Amino acid sequence: MHENPEEQRRLLIEEIRVRLEAGDMDALFAFVEPLHPSDMADVLEHVEEAERMALLELIPAALASDALAEMEEEEKPGELLASMEPERIAEIVEELADDDAADLIGELDPEEQARVFESVPDEEEQEIRQLLEYPEESAGGIMTRELCAVDSEATAAAAIEELRAQAEETEDLYTVFVVGRGGRLRGVVTLRDLVLAAPDTRISDLLEEPPAVVSVDLDQEEVGRILSRYNLAAIGVVDDEGRLVGQITFDDVIDVVEAEVTEDILRFAAVSDEEQLRGTTVGAIQSRLPWLAVNALTLAVAAAAVWLYRGTIEQLVILAAVMPVIAGLGGNAGTQALAVTIRRIAIADELPGERWSAVVKELVVGLVNGVAIGLLVALSSLLLPNTGAIFGLVVMIATWANLAVASALGAFFPILLERFGADPAVASSVFVTTFTDLIGFVLLLGLATRFLL
Repeated sequence: MHENPEEQRRLLIEEIRVRLEAGDMDALFAFVEPLHPSDMADVLEHVEEAERMALLELIPAALASDALAEMEEEEKPGELLASMEPERIAEIVEELADDDAADLIGELDPEEQARVFESVPDEEEQEIRQLLEYPEESAGGIMTRELCAVDSEATAAAAIEELRAQAEETEDLYTVFVVGRGGRLRGVVTLRDLVLAAPDTRISDLLEEPPAVVSVDLDQEEVGRILSRYNLAAIGVVDDEGRLVGQITFDDVIDVVEAEVTEDILRFAAVSDEEQLRGTTVGAIQSRLPWLAVNALTLAVAAAAVWLYRGTIEQLVILAAVMPVIAGLGGNAGTQALAVTIRRIAIADELPGERWSAVVKELVVGLVNGVAIGLLVALSSLLLPNTGAIFGLVVMIATWANLAVASALGAFFPILLERFGADPAVASSVFVTTFTDLIGFVLLLGLATRFLL
């Protein structure tokens, strides 16, 4: 029977600790050498600081570099790199892909960056600094300059020889790019066509138009959508003049998608994306407190509406039992519509004007669901003492109308916020919950005042 991942990790860490404590470095080296970098990164994230540094100094440089690249950002792998001896830094950076090196070094403050760069050859330093110039969440910020490109005027035989030389410096060979004069991207050629072509065939006769390319300043989330849409293993990155400056591979996009989804989930819950999943208690408090304060202020509006109808509540105390039900159902309906709409904005290939159809759709959904749920709540309310048909009708209408309005607002607010350039995942939930509570209370108390008093 296979052990679960948590148990496997625990046993792996124990085995490594035993070898560290025994001081048998040869046995430790032999044990960790075959580990996958992701497993090694997992180990590094769950051992003590002293053990972490000892392992990074002992394990092969290739494994150490890949493990640092795989570690979660909140574990600060860049600081681990900067704290090593200069010779070890040089070994690890030499093994790192240039985009991974830029990610690690980009986390550091200028003084630590300078310390790392002192240990790195000038050529590598220049390549990493060029990547660091691009915004972190742009195509340029996640691309690698390590790629395979051949001249459009070369023959197939010459191109294959060139690829052999380039492949030694390239981590993955997914796509062969074809460039023309000045390094401008002309197209791509498949390895199959290149291998099967006659040796004297010109590359210009084999090249194909790439399904898509991206500019260096394109947002990383949009890059992820493009790779997913065209099912690409890699995509070329070009500058303003159409010159090929790098490529983005699918494994980097997987990390981007994970980061973006995490960010959206946190924002959807009105939690700042600055809060790390493994962050400190103080950090969580500082991140969440402002949003809770904003929510408290907006909900004061709903509380004011209740206060205006205090006379109705004093005469019909039973309304206090129904109010949270109607407000809660409206909040749930609004949240459902909100989640669907934000996801639609994130992944749907639509013009901004087309998104307003989501409001109509959610309004219809809310009207239909409101009839069924309103009838259910009304029948349930009749079980309360001193109620009658009119009371049930008031409850049904209030529930029905609130679900319809809440569903429509759940689609309306994120689209409106996006239209004005705001992130719809950040503030939509605060507005939706406030308005659904307000409308639910006003509907119930207003109808009760009119028909029950």
